[in-house]
Amino acid sequence: MSRRIALSLLLLAGGARAADLPVKVKVVVVAMFEVGEDTGDVPGEFQYWVERERLDRTWDFPQGERKLRSTPDGSVLGVVTGVGTIHSAATIMALGLDPRFDLTKAYWVVAGIAGANPDVMSLGSAAWAEWVVDGDLGHEIDAREAPAGWPTGHIPLRKKSPYEQPVVPPEGQVFHLDPALVDWAYRLTRDTPLPDGEPLRRHRALYAGYPNALRPPFVLKGDNLASMNYWHGKLMNEWAEAWVAYYTGGKGTFATSAMEDTGTMQALTWLSRAGRVDVRRALVLRTASNYDMQWPGVSAAQSLSGESLDKGYSAYLPSLEAAYRVGSRVVHEITRGWADYEKTLPR
Repeated sequence: MSRRIALSLLLLAGGARAADLPVKVKVVVVAMFEVGEDTGDVPGEFQYWVERERLDRTWDFPQGERKLRSTPDGSVLGVVTGVGTIHSAATIMALGLDPRFDLTKAYWVVAGIAGANPDVMSLGSAAWAEWVVDGDLGHEIDAREAPAGWPTGHIPLRKKSPYEQPVVPPEGQVFHLDPALVDWAYRLTRDTPLPDGEPLRRHRALYAGYPNALRPPFVLKGDNLASMNYWHGKLMNEWAEAWVAYYTGGKGTFATSAMEDTGTMQALTWLSRAGRVDVRRALVLRTASNYDMQWPGVSAAQSLSGESLDKGYSAYLPSLEAAYRVGSRVVHEITRGWADYEKTLPR
């Protein structure tokens, strides 16, 4: 065998081995739903990322909601979890165990829309969460049967009355994201211009008496309540504020209501325990597609009837745009500074 043939065979063998190595992922973009196709039609949470970040490479992913997409080199990977904590936990766990990817140094940027607390933020605004609290784990009795003086029929798991002390969260109830990383993401993006327009201004104006709800869209730090139950209304909003405060020892501020993030964080926590990911590298960004309660003068039922994916949220497209604009600044900075951020979390 000539030296040239032998060298060619060695190069081919080396190429085969290189192709078998896991792809080193720098950032995972986590969306929760897509309306139709990944490109070219009415967008969901994934489409702007696919089109603008050129996530042109597809990966079969039958164990998840739909195919994965990435940049050609796989450094930025996009996943759609499906709606609800049951789907997000299963999908993220499946991705974390996928042998095709090395996710040990990857950052996770959850970027999706949410209901907004008008006490805290306005339509089209974007909130980075330091705390993610589950709204489903617990006991419940119908509020109409609650003892006199109870503010709610929701009771913490293994407790006998609302907000009973001491607070003992079961696993999966509350997640505290790395405060310094969240603060870095907020400071990096807080001046991001967010879309606004006359329809948003008209809807915001309905929330007289809620100063933050009247503001033009802005970037803030505000915490997330995750619940499979799509709730709505002023009294439920009061419960959500109290529930988040209870489980965070008064440190968290309820800003956004969504359906998946405790499932995602639970999967990342266990995957981190197994050495597959680093849960400290997780970020949760939620943007306000609608308010989670009615405006003064109408009922919760009237408000809810006009807020749905089928009928159109008050700020659906602006909130999708905000999620991309704010989230992509973090993705671009991490990939640009990978020589540093691979080893050390941004501060």
